[in-house]
Amino acid sequence: MTGRPDPCPICGRPGHARHLPFCSPRCREIDLGRWFSGAYAVPAVEPPDDLDEDGFDG
Repeated sequence: MTGRPDPCPICGRPGHARHLPFCSPRCREIDLGRWFSGAYAVPAVEPPDDLDEDGFDG
């Protein structure tokens, strides 16, 4: 550990202990807004509808 905080994931400035991993309440709220808007959603791959429960055709 270097003793220096990691950079803020939003703006890149050094993180602040009170707002880790962010540097400020503003960056923390930007990140929260991205979660609420779905910007951080993980895409899912849906199986085809023609497969049965075991994953086989027929």
